[in-house]
Parts: sequence; C-alpha cells; structure tokens
Amino acid sequence: RFNFVKRLVDRVPTDSLQEIVAKIAPLGWHVVIYFEAEDLPDLYEFFSSIPTDVVVDHMGRPDVSKDPDGPEFDLFLRFMRENPNVWTKVSCPERLSITGPRALDGEQHAYTDVVPFARRVVEEFPDRVLWGTDWPHPNLKDHMPDDGLLVDYIPQIATTAQLQQKLLVDNPRRLYWPEGD
Repeated sequence: RFNFVKRLVDRVPTDSLQEIVAKIAPLGWHVVIYFEAEDLPDLYEFFSSIPTDVVVDHMGRPDVSKDPDGPEFDLFLRFMRENPNVWTKVSCPERLSITGPRALDGEQHAYTDVVPFARRVVEEFPDRVLWGTDWPHPNLKDHMPDDGLLVDYIPQIATTAQLQQKLLVDNPRRLYWPEGD
C-alpha cells in the first residue's frame, strides 16, 4: 500500500514508488493507494500513471461534511472514470463519518452522512468497488466500531441484490483470483 496520509507517514518520492510498480506489474499484482481527498489534485497525475490495477482505500477519504455533488468528490469520480484500472473500497464509514455512531448504540441507519458518497460510487462503478470492515480497525484510539453496524451499512450503499453480489462476491473474486474467471 502506498500511503499518502500526511498524519501517518512522511512523503515518499514518487520515483521510488514507480520503481516498485515496475517490479510488481509483471507479477499481475495491484497497488493500494491511501490518501485524503484534499491531496488528490497533487497526486492525480502520478496515480493515473500507474499501469497496474489500483485500489483506492476508503474512496480517497472524502470530506463528508461537503456536498457529494461538489468539486472535491467530483474530482475523485472523474479519476475513476478516466482510469478504468482503478477500483475503490467503499469501506470505513466509521473513519469518515461526522454524525456517527461513535459507540455501540444500536443505531439502525448508521453513518448516514457517508451513504450518499459510497452509494454514488457503487452505482456508477459497480464492477470496480470492494467492501470490507477494516477489522481490526488499526489506529482507532477513541472508539471501536460495531462490525454489525458496518455490515448493516451494505444495503444502504448497494441497494439491490445484484449490486451486493458484485460488491461482496464478484468484484473481489475478479481482482484477487482472476484466474478463476
């Protein structure tokens, strides 16, 4: 995983990362990229130059206090449209949400502020989305999410059985076990 989240790591020169990509490309491996939405303009060209499949962690961490139809998230959607080798995980609403829940409160419709972002990605790119709980939830210090609520989130973002099949079964199989297709 190439981590560009500034609070977690120091910046690595992209030349070094290109060397890694050149080594893994012949193996059929993919690259996972982790960044925050505000950094996408600076990283767009580098990310677009990666020839392997690319998996974006957590939809590029959009700021869910902003409009899902706004320019910041639109740039992410454009990145996905222009790069058919890019996939994204619609995971970690507990890291993105402002409204919560932050604890085990039994809420039935958790993370409602993240839903419009994730649903839009699932509906526009149904063949290039992945889901996971992010268990064991590394680097979370102030709360531990209820994994049951994370599972309950799935039908809110993948609203049909067909979308759920792609998100949970077909897409992971195509990305991680392509020889089985």
